Amino acid sequence: MSTVGESGGIEALYPFLAPTPVDREAVVADLCASTRRKADEIVALRRSLVALHAERLVACARAMAAAFDAGGRLFAFGNGGSSTDAQAVAQLFAAPPEPAHAVAAVGGIAAGGIAAGGIAAGAPVPARAEPVRAVAAVPLAQDVALLTALSNDVGYELVFARQLAALGRRGDVAMGLSTSGGSANVLNAVAEASRRGMLTVGLVGYDGGPMAQEDRVAYLFVVPSASVHRIQEAQITLCHVLWELTQRVLTGET
Repeated sequence: MSTVGESGGIEALYPFLAPTPVDREAVVADLCASTRRKADEIVALRRSLVALHAERLVACARAMAAAFDAGGRLFAFGNGGSSTDAQAVAQLFAAPPEPAHAVAAVGGIAAGGIAAGGIAAGAPVPARAEPVRAVAAVPLAQDVALLTALSNDVGYELVFARQLAALGRRGDVAMGLSTSGGSANVLNAVAEASRRGMLTVGLVGYDGGPMAQEDRVAYLFVVPSASVHRIQEAQITLCHVLWELTQRVLTGET
């Protein structure tokens, strides 16, 4: 493992931690430039997703709303950062924020713009006429005791599939998040969900990986990027837009 004292060690990533004197103004300038590049990258990526996924987002939102209207529940899952995003998505659906007077487009994507087939970057979206509607939603990585028990007894590749086998039923919604699209436990979970007649939704990066093969999920959203950071940032934006569109269907606005 590299150390601070080795060439190319941690100081190569964080120059301000180096024990030797550094040009602090140059370091700050580099950090500012890097931040601007990353911000530009994610804004451009988010905007590109409108043309790529607009129709699919609307169709998925309608399918999810129909499932929720019929009593379906949302199960969300993923690993690492995707697990955190899955928990955030479940929280958003289960305990949604109250309507604001207007919702600004995030990074160039607004639900109103997508519904209309265009981009409304930074423009206000009219507030909903009806209150938001909460739906039953469960993040499958929230129970540490259950995760460790399943990992120990049956294997980590089945930690989500086993939960869906026990809890899922026809008409529920299973949402799997994976940057690579190749996480075995996520793939096994969407396969189990499909077998049980659940509506399957997948969010992946790169070229979609194995999840993009053989029609594994009903609605797949691929974020075409090689950066894990940009993929996850774009995925959570897609989830928020999907929630907004689903709410519009549930409350009769579309």
